Amino acid sequence: MTAAEGPAGEKDLAAFRSLVLERGRELYRDLPWRRTRDPYEIWISEVMLQQTQTTRVDGRWQRWLERFPTPSALAAAEPADVLEEWQGLGYNRRALALHRAARAVTALGGELPAETAALEALPGVGPATAAGIRAFAFDLPSVYLETNVRTVLLHELFPDEERVSDRTLVPILRETCPADASDPADDPRAWYYALLDYGAYLKRTVPNPSRRSASHARQSRFEGSHRQKRAELLRVLLAHRGEPGGVGLSAICEELASVEEKAGRRPISASEAEALLGELSREGFCRPGDGAWHV
Repeated sequence: MTAAEGPAGEKDLAAFRSLVLERGRELYRDLPWRRTRDPYEIWISEVMLQQTQTTRVDGRWQRWLERFPTPSALAAAEPADVLEEWQGLGYNRRALALHRAARAVTALGGELPAETAALEALPGVGPATAAGIRAFAFDLPSVYLETNVRTVLLHELFPDEERVSDRTLVPILRETCPADASDPADDPRAWYYALLDYGAYLKRTVPNPSRRSASHARQSRFEGSHRQKRAELLRVLLAHRGEPGGVGLSAICEELASVEEKAGRRPISASEAEALLGELSREGFCRPGDGAWHV
């Protein structure tokens, strides 16, 4: 089958499903978040696993749930507490989005919805996260298109194609995802676990097929990047969060300079630090006050 020919025929997709389910049984990973059907716990795992290895999430997911065991507990927390717990997982915006979404869920009664539109209406919840919650928490059919799933589709159904669009892959997932949970060995939850585990195996053993996706983009270097400097600045602010007077610009610059110099980079100037602080302030990470900065 080629991208130009469209989705595979019914027979081809039946064979594809059988293969994936067989490989899924062989390669199944007993990950901690697979031992729950709690929508909130699934949601947290889905957000943490975005562009993050499972080995880094295992342990952090459990610790998060000890500190914020329910949406209402997360909603009641201070944003600084949420950011503090998120450190090391990258993309700090996700932590603030989780906090805002938890407040929205709490305002609606404290239970995550199962409907796609209602899930996607929550801050930070996109199509893939909503689909993961539907499949893994509620066992409902969904289009869960993430990197490991994309890897399997490209490897098995588009082996010789380049620049395959997600628009080509979505109908295949709609066609192959089971419609209900009547067969626990082949329900939406089991189907996507099989795709994820087979995809993780392929990424370890063959040249990454997802590079042939039209949506593939090489991740930019983190060290020395604008993202790295923002993340380091936030760590400095969090380290001073208990100080009533906040932390002044000169102290911020001094601590940032130490980090940059240890990495062999030039120190950040006061004007650069002020620009970064302005960005973080506009996004809700920190606030100015009395000649200092607070998180």
